[in-house]
Amino acid sequence: MSDKKLETDITIIGGGLAGMTAAIGLAEHGFEVAVVDMAPQGDLTAAGYDGRASALAFASCQLFEALGIWKHMEPYAQPILEIRVSDGPSLLSLHFDHETLGDGPLGHMVENRHTRIALFERLKEIKGVTLLAPERVAEIDRTKEGVTTTLTSGTVIKSDLIIGADGRGSLVRQHAGIPVSVIDYKQHGIVCSVEHEFSHCGIAHERFLPSGPFAILPLCGNRSSLVWTEKSHLTDTIMGLSDRAFESEVRRRIGDFLGEVKVIGGRWAYPLTLQYGQDYVADRLALIGDAAHGIHPISGQGLNLGLKDVAALIETLVDARRVGLDIGAMSVLENYGRWRTTDNASVYAITDGFNRLFSNDIAPIKLLRDVGMAAVDQVVPLKNFFMQHARGTVGDLPKLLRGEQL
Repeated sequence: MSDKKLETDITIIGGGLAGMTAAIGLAEHGFEVAVVDMAPQGDLTAAGYDGRASALAFASCQLFEALGIWKHMEPYAQPILEIRVSDGPSLLSLHFDHETLGDGPLGHMVENRHTRIALFERLKEIKGVTLLAPERVAEIDRTKEGVTTTLTSGTVIKSDLIIGADGRGSLVRQHAGIPVSVIDYKQHGIVCSVEHEFSHCGIAHERFLPSGPFAILPLCGNRSSLVWTEKSHLTDTIMGLSDRAFESEVRRRIGDFLGEVKVIGGRWAYPLTLQYGQDYVADRLALIGDAAHGIHPISGQGLNLGLKDVAALIETLVDARRVGLDIGAMSVLENYGRWRTTDNASVYAITDGFNRLFSNDIAPIKLLRDVGMAAVDQVVPLKNFFMQHARGTVGDLPKLLRGEQL
């Protein structure tokens, strides 16, 4: 047992993509931060830890640029130049092209592993962050004066604020007694990567099938990341296929537009739910990322929502400290909570509605959505709005997401 004692401004539980970005951003603005994570750094950056890649919206990339992280990610970032949305074999579709807006790509695809490596590289360059991993939380005690976090090793951290960035099963959220609403879609997202003969040309494809969306997302080189949504009762069967049979199924769903296709690396399956906390804050406590909300991957906005949380919380805390306020006070944290719950509610509704609308094969509904997609494709202002949404530039954006310094 350790008798180590730390005093910091902020303790972050969870050293994933949102938690580590928050730590770097807060340290960059003068806060002393401790990050606690259960996994060793080597596990977090291992190729087999997480097979997912994330579609980073244009605004999220500006956040990484503002925090000095992007330079470590850019070599592994594939620009998304176009998005093509289709409803199964229908000839009616929706096409987004970055040239319509004329100010850069719609976003970038980056494998989560490379984002984690970039975060650790940035961590080496700055001061103010103490990483405690692998460690587990034994007890959290919040009082009017501050927060005491005791780890199973015996280390005690005293801080003004605790941030929960510890995922959908958040211990910090449970400690605060914040209730959660959950909708189980009875779907799983099967994730893998493929190499292909022909270039993807920076085009992301989203195909809506009766079981759910099937996304083909461009990675650097002649590679793509696949997110294959399937009914949960079929997931074990698909995951249990031999490599040859699984690759055959992948090829059948992709078609021949990319030429010869080969599955590379592993395959992963994740249950899909909509989950959101009834609040994002409590006394001396705030939630970010999946600890606050988790959505269906149909729009590729999950990580982007978490990064909006990060940028909004950093701005809220920096503004509070500049005028001498207690960063753990509810009067301060409620500003963050109102900001993010309002913005996120619309995304919950949109992703939930889209998944329900497209994850079926009822003929009248299918006809209606096909005609609707074709109509949106012809209405320029509406189409541009959807593109701005994909770029993450809609709504009341924090300054860091606008590429501005605080």
